[in-house]
Amino acid sequence: MDLSVGEKVAYPNQGVCIVEAIRRTALGSTVVNCYTLRLISDNSTILVPLDNAENIGIRPVISPQQCKKLIRSLSADFEIVSCDWKSRSKEFAEKLRSGDLFSVADVLKKLTFLSYEKKLSFREQTLLDKSRSLILSEILVAEPMDEEVAVEKVDKLVAKACEKHQTVQPRVMNGNNSH
Repeated sequence: MDLSVGEKVAYPNQGVCIVEAIRRTALGSTVVNCYTLRLISDNSTILVPLDNAENIGIRPVISPQQCKKLIRSLSADFEIVSCDWKSRSKEFAEKLRSGDLFSVADVLKKLTFLSYEKKLSFREQTLLDKSRSLILSEILVAEPMDEEVAVEKVDKLVAKACEKHQTVQPRVMNGNNSH
């Protein structure tokens, strides 16, 4: 993967970054070529060895066409939410680390659905906030719009997905996962 200075990329579980520089950097006793990425959300920098960028899952930001598909998927129903918080937490963390935005959207929808039923634990609330932030950061790059408009749009679409899901899985916490 060859990135150029000024290019916007998605870093799994972190969000959209701008390639700020490509330079030789000493890491311990080794000198390697690295990308310096600036995270848009908090202005922090991440140093990534060129040879490791693909393994980490750095990818181009979604295209406007992929964005339209993502937006459509935000209002679609989703699979049953596990009532086992341990497996749910592990699944959600893995999906966020994957860098796949459609998996991140699944986390957003499922945690939003759960939040209608109960107050989320600190960990689940953190995962919900992270998934929402990752989705919004890419939508705002793929289809520039006012951030408040994007937030409202995403929230409405996710609420619509939760409404659809309500007929399939009226409750999660009582362990009733039958159809």
